[in-house]
Amino acid sequence: MPKIALLQMTSGVDPEANAATLEHAVTKAAAEGAEMLFTPEMSGLLDRDRKRAAESIVAEQETAALARVRDAASRAGIWASLGSLAVDVGGGRWANRAFVIDPQGQIAARYDKIHMFDVDLASGESWRESNAYQAGNGVTTIGDTPVGRLGLTVCYDIRFPALFDALGQAQCDCIAIPAAFTVPTGTAHWHVLQRARAIEASAFVVAAAQVGEHADGRRTYGHSLVVDPWGEVLLDMGGEEPGLGFADIDLARIAEVRAQVPSLANRREIAN
Repeated sequence: MPKIALLQMTSGVDPEANAATLEHAVTKAAAEGAEMLFTPEMSGLLDRDRKRAAESIVAEQETAALARVRDAASRAGIWASLGSLAVDVGGGRWANRAFVIDPQGQIAARYDKIHMFDVDLASGESWRESNAYQAGNGVTTIGDTPVGRLGLTVCYDIRFPALFDALGQAQCDCIAIPAAFTVPTGTAHWHVLQRARAIEASAFVVAAAQVGEHADGRRTYGHSLVVDPWGEVLLDMGGEEPGLGFADIDLARIAEVRAQVPSLANRREIAN
């Protein structure tokens, strides 16, 4: 039964400080016996001031947080699911990119967030991710991780069931949903959406999240979660403090749930 670690972060505008936090988390997670670490969306930089952020967002191969996590994972012999980093993809555009790092420090998978967070909330918060970020366009899964076949998503993707249907059909054992949820949307929707996605895919959901007051003035919801395929919450890290949380993943639970409610096998195409 693999043990995993989740890093709940309060990422800021200093890439070096964020990279140091990530590196320390990799080392500590391994020391505590975890086989895989999951981190939140925008682990390397969280800055709504795009002019300032542009000074720190560079191409993937030049991103310090990625290099340091790869090195730390190799030294510690642990897998790492980097929730996402902002990377420069050229043409004045960025990608919100997730990475899976293997215990040799190699990049085993990449995924670019598909659904852009373009919203106007009643709280007055307004976000236009698509103004700077280039959306991805493909489903990404990776097999043979400590949590079985892992499907990759990022934050706002959680609101689009078709993506999770595809991950379910790909027989994912676990789905990563790293996030930087706002407090209003998190309070209303976070737990119910995470549990629904786990139930629909009959898979574990691991949702490492940003939390608290950030240097750029935003506030995020936290409550990093691990949810089992039946929708049971195995870990909730709360909405106050950053830190590491741990959970054991019983992969046998997946077959048990799929045998009881074989919704993936019973699925039928719906005619328009």
